[in-house]
Amino acid sequence: MNIATGRKADIGIIGAMQIEVEALCAAMENTETETVGNMTFVRGDLRGKRVVCAKCGIGKVFAAMCAQTMILKYSPACIINSGVAGTLSDTLTIGQIALAEQVVQHDMDTSPIGDPVGLISGINIIYIPTDPAVTDGLAAAVTAEGVPYQRGTVASGDQFICHTSDKTRIKGNFEAEGKPVIACEMEGAAIGQVCFVNGIPYGILRAISDGGDEQAFADYPTFLAAAAETATKVMLSFVENWK
Repeated sequence: MNIATGRKADIGIIGAMQIEVEALCAAMENTETETVGNMTFVRGDLRGKRVVCAKCGIGKVFAAMCAQTMILKYSPACIINSGVAGTLSDTLTIGQIALAEQVVQHDMDTSPIGDPVGLISGINIIYIPTDPAVTDGLAAAVTAEGVPYQRGTVASGDQFICHTSDKTRIKGNFEAEGKPVIACEMEGAAIGQVCFVNGIPYGILRAISDGGDEQAFADYPTFLAAAAETATKVMLSFVENWK
């Protein structure tokens, strides 16, 4: 039976780059493809669930556009941002997994007018929490795949972080609430903001591709494919077991 009927989706999956979503799309059956703007949405059956998957493009604006479009057109019950990231953790290394319990926009800064660094105007919060049930489900999938992982804060911004000084700055700004800042990337907090405003449960799963330091330029292209493959394996396990 084709379960990909109607607009409703059980799970929405967003990745920034083709390498982060192509294997998931290839594994889907009964697919339908629709292009909106410059983004292609693939909807179909994956491991017994109705799934819609999209490559959003790199950066917070594309990520927000994709998340809002996905919500309006496909009404997913939850959204997962899956892909790769640089580590900000002293213990999380290349090939391991970062799971966000909350996200921040590390380049959001209206502090010159008296706001805390990272405060998002309009919703007036710094830390956007992920959905606990979704994050627990992702953690179970990571455990099932035998991949080491860490939970904490994931920081997003329109920057490729590749200097130790930037890692130190981001960690110094956003570790005040006791959760470690574990990874940096360029889309998750934008997707989190859109989901928060729309009341959609969401989660962030990132496989570590580089150290976010002066070696990142070399590490990122070297380990990108392997990190994306790890994230894909975990996502397939999550989709299969998600209730």
